[in-house]
Amino acid sequence: MNTKILTPTDENIWLAAQTLREGGLVGMPTETVYGLGGDALNEEAIRAIFAAKARPADNPLIIHVPSIQAAEGLCEISDVSRRLMCAFCPGPLTLLMPKKPIIPAVANAGLDSVAIRIPSHPVALQLLEMSGVPVAAPSANTSGKPSPTTAMHVYHDLYGKLPIILDGGACQVGLESTVLDMTAEVPTVLRPGGITPELLLTVLPEVRVSDSVLRPLKEGEKALSPGMRYRHYAPSGQLTLVKGEQSNVEHLCKKMYQDTVNVGRSARILAFEEHLPAYEGQSVLSIGSLSRPETIAHKLFAVLRQIDDEKIDILTCEILPAEGIGLAIMNRLSRAAAFHVIDADAIVGFVDTRR
Repeated sequence: MNTKILTPTDENIWLAAQTLREGGLVGMPTETVYGLGGDALNEEAIRAIFAAKARPADNPLIIHVPSIQAAEGLCEISDVSRRLMCAFCPGPLTLLMPKKPIIPAVANAGLDSVAIRIPSHPVALQLLEMSGVPVAAPSANTSGKPSPTTAMHVYHDLYGKLPIILDGGACQVGLESTVLDMTAEVPTVLRPGGITPELLLTVLPEVRVSDSVLRPLKEGEKALSPGMRYRHYAPSGQLTLVKGEQSNVEHLCKKMYQDTVNVGRSARILAFEEHLPAYEGQSVLSIGSLSRPETIAHKLFAVLRQIDDEKIDILTCEILPAEGIGLAIMNRLSRAAAFHVIDADAIVGFVDTRR
């Protein structure tokens, strides 16, 4: 199959919509990441999505619709869910709600709930309106790898597996949507994203964050949401997160870098913009600014893909507080590193309290 990247003209969006109606797959831009779209009510299309991504069948899909009204035929929308949708949709929020029988079991891993989202990207909304079908659209990448934030990322991963990729430019948010379980006793964040718990509390009296956000799933524990698997968003090289007092983090990152280079392997340090001068003489790459964490979210997957393209063997990465959008960033970094975190304070053995 020949894969074409198309500019999102009305004619090309109509062609993509027709492809969806006929059971085909389409690479579609959203404000979060690019999605691999297929008709959510067509079991063959759903199976084609899983096959194209090499995605485990027990990893449920998110279904995209253009409006609250379009969601009503797919799930039971409570009053509080409707308030959330009115407040944050279209936008990077996915709600887990009780499904209606129309949802094929293959689309949601046989769960009683279904994940629904209304994207805000204008191309995505136009495609959904023109197609007239709900669209299941996980990230348009090989399963487990960093999510795509440009059309070329999709092309790189899925060439020959879909006919059309609509090029809507670089994604604005850069991280997948927040997934909020509305079937739980208290609304619970299963995957953090651009809609933070703090924002959710402007509508809800209480929000919980699942402890699985920053830990691997336990043996036998079901993935209720995409992005909950042990190693996800991962580059090919070995990624290690380094925590601790900043001078100790810098010392350990530089030591690990030098030790790797000394044995003839490639290494890279991933650091925040403010700390780059401390790594002069090492191969270092900025992952964004600590003072503007939204820049980290925006470029994180692009950075992970860049180091994949460069075939870097060993990577060390600074961390940031898991609060606000930082919770979503640390969720992605933790899974990309398979939860391999080193405490620099314990290894270096000295904390400089003067800093």
